[in-house]
Amino acid sequence: MTRAIVLFTAALLLAAGTSFAQNPQPYAGMQARPLKALSGDELTDLREGRGMGLALAGELNGYPGPKHVLELAKELNLTEAQRARTQQLFDDMKAEAVPLGQQLIAAEAGLERQFSGRTITPVSLTAATTAIGATWGTLRATHLKYHLAMMDVLTPDQVRRYGELRGYGTVAPAGHSSGMHNHKK
Repeated sequence: MTRAIVLFTAALLLAAGTSFAQNPQPYAGMQARPLKALSGDELTDLREGRGMGLALAGELNGYPGPKHVLELAKELNLTEAQRARTQQLFDDMKAEAVPLGQQLIAAEAGLERQFSGRTITPVSLTAATTAIGATWGTLRATHLKYHLAMMDVLTPDQVRRYGELRGYGTVAPAGHSSGMHNHKK
């Protein structure tokens, strides 16, 4: 068993060394980005309130997101009430996510200014990264709560169909609420 672990570790180190040898400058070019910690796509996504994969825990476990439900409205046979509620959830999500994205960009810019200005200290580093981490967490929770809210809008069959349409199979979370399908509107 110990020999297997040693061989496995050696293989990993060899692979890591080979990877580095193939690209010894993985960050080359990033120094010219306006905000070094975030790509142009990430900045756009944050400014526009996009999910950026932050809600994958919900999405891939059978909790549909409002944006994609709207995109699949016809295929899911949404009622007018479901469509209206989903649109409202999407609009509310963006209204929360956009300011959080701006807050995150500002916090990352502040951290970068401290590094580029050579004013960073251990205390200011901790404060800045703690604030950035909390904002990322709040942004993630924002996106996830709207995936959760969709469970009160869709029927179990629509949730299953959503998973199929998105290529996830027919996974539906346990404890699915009765949702809007019990309400005639």
